[in-house]
Amino acid sequence: MSDMKDQVVQATVRALERAETSLPDWVLEAIRQAAKRESNALARQHLQFMLENVKIAGQSSLPLCQDTGLAIFHVKMSRDLCLDFSLYEAIAEGVRIATEKIPLRPNAVHPLTRKNSGDNTGPGMPDVILDYVDGCGLSITAFPKGAGSENMSLVGMLNPADDPFDFIVKTVAERAANACPPLFLGIGLGGSFDLAARLAKRALLNMPGSSQEEMRLLERINSLGIGPMGLGGDITALGVKIETALCHTASLPVAINFQCWANRSATEVVQ
Repeated sequence: MSDMKDQVVQATVRALERAETSLPDWVLEAIRQAAKRESNALARQHLQFMLENVKIAGQSSLPLCQDTGLAIFHVKMSRDLCLDFSLYEAIAEGVRIATEKIPLRPNAVHPLTRKNSGDNTGPGMPDVILDYVDGCGLSITAFPKGAGSENMSLVGMLNPADDPFDFIVKTVAERAANACPPLFLGIGLGGSFDLAARLAKRALLNMPGSSQEEMRLLERINSLGIGPMGLGGDITALGVKIETALCHTASLPVAINFQCWANRSATEVVQ
């Protein structure tokens, strides 16, 4: 194995291990601030349980959720970097090692036979989102995605006259309680059917959002009163991020990618 390939494999393992056993500081701070703002006593208690859950996971070096998710990665790679190995296979090897080391629950199954691959790799897995960037080296962001939130995600092909924000609020009202709220919501507006979904996934990766549209949408969602774990409260969502692309004059694709309170991610850099 080349030195660079070994670095990618080990960086993948480290990124997954950190992502599965801890949360980014900004996510933890969002939960802490939500606990301060929440007026419902039971909802505040659930938010404190979440923080305690993360603390225990960090102390024990065990995954903070039993659903360790599908292996999804965002890779930023220098345009000038030439590799003499398969980047995808190196990341897949890291996933296989991490599955045993951390350990991770084997979640990847064939969609029809439901046969489990046993190591979270196989056709289509891991899912690697690759961007070429200026600079040197590459960064690997592990973004494990559990089924509870992913199952609630949706793509709607709206008419241009429809209000996309009404559609989003209605969808969240119907589905949020099943996605382990308080939520992080990635929204893809425009593009085509499949591009809207990818925009929504990228929106989760690029959080938090701070535009006027995002803040108004967040306020509308929190006014639903669904609250932490769907048991009522002021805080139904902790963040909303919107990514957009041009779309056809006759269509308005809207994708909503739900993420639970455990918005897991971690980045490792390979020089």
